[in-house]
Amino acid sequence: MSRQSIITGIDLGSSTIRIAVGQIRPEGDLHIIGLGEGSSDGINKGVITSIEDTVSSISACTEKVERMIGQNIEDVCIGISGTHIISQESRGVVAVSGADGDIKREDVERVLEAAEKVATPPNYEIIHVLPRSFSVDKQVGILDPVGMTGVRLEVEAQIILGLSNQIKNLNKCFHRVGIDVNKTVFTVLATAEAVLDKQQKELGAVIVNIGSATTSFAVFEEGDVLTAKVLPIGARHITNDLAIGLRVPVELAELIKINYGTSLPEKAGRNKIINFKDLSEKEEGTVSQKKVAQIIEARCEEIFKMVDKELAEIGRKSKLPAGVILTGAGAKLDGLVETAKKVFKTPASLGSPQGFMSGINKAFDPSFSTAVGLVLWGKSENKQEFSRLSFSSRKTKDFIKKIFRKISST
Repeated sequence: MSRQSIITGIDLGSSTIRIAVGQIRPEGDLHIIGLGEGSSDGINKGVITSIEDTVSSISACTEKVERMIGQNIEDVCIGISGTHIISQESRGVVAVSGADGDIKREDVERVLEAAEKVATPPNYEIIHVLPRSFSVDKQVGILDPVGMTGVRLEVEAQIILGLSNQIKNLNKCFHRVGIDVNKTVFTVLATAEAVLDKQQKELGAVIVNIGSATTSFAVFEEGDVLTAKVLPIGARHITNDLAIGLRVPVELAELIKINYGTSLPEKAGRNKIINFKDLSEKEEGTVSQKKVAQIIEARCEEIFKMVDKELAEIGRKSKLPAGVILTGAGAKLDGLVETAKKVFKTPASLGSPQGFMSGINKAFDPSFSTAVGLVLWGKSENKQEFSRLSFSSRKTKDFIKKIFRKISST
């Protein structure tokens, strides 16, 4: 098994670490050959709270996967999340350097560097520069300006930033485990790579990834990212609401949610009674399924209304033809798609990972959308049109040169 053909993605969730390992076959197809998951001690809401616990969690999970694939994991593509992640628009403008006015790769490098020079908040650093489109002498909508003639080159871009200390802490954890970090990707962008198809991104869609402690979303239109954000609320809050509302331990509340939970009170049996003893011998008491559904509905609507408010701020409320695509472990809750349709007033569906082959059924589960998306990101990054790529602020020059070398050699 060629090591160059192996790509590993690691999703560091607030409750669970998920790992996906993909192999690029000679014909170019991607096969997911290994999966693993384990508890993510030391991580809360996407933020590392304990280096030691995080290192132990990563080490334990990678060991499981290494036994499955029969070789060591040496480098990975990791996802970064948390409410500290912010996005903002940027524009870069440069004069074309050549006397003949022909736009060269060096001009593209300079305009992307100019887009990076935004007013970065203190202690933040750029994770991604996402070029939307270029314009040459006011001719807009250009995807590849190289070879064109002009005087003024501009680029519109979306900048994704994160706290420097969190990025450094992530890298420190993997260094302690003995694994190199090839790429650091904003998790919801990786999720979109696995779940959304080209048509959805072109028409306009919002992907909503419901995790344990956070909900992240990204809005796409005409193939570009309009905005992306992480909200400090997730599936764990639904469990906590049940624990408080039903006056039961959190462990029992989670079992009730998994076995009887729905976000549709009208679907819950009015006379259906849940006996706590059926789920835990230590607990006594009963509750109607309808009451459970009412508690769940309230929290789910709150999460969706928070996302809908963000859509309103960018003028896309009820204006995304491809609608809302839900994914993540929390998205598997019964009735959630119907609740999303009601709140967003647009089409809604449950999204699962796609764009690969695998004999492991779990690979197609929404809970592995981000881990698989990180593998797909690693596979496709060097093969996309450069105008659609995400550039790391620290490696932009080298990466763009690498892309142009590939383009010129084909």
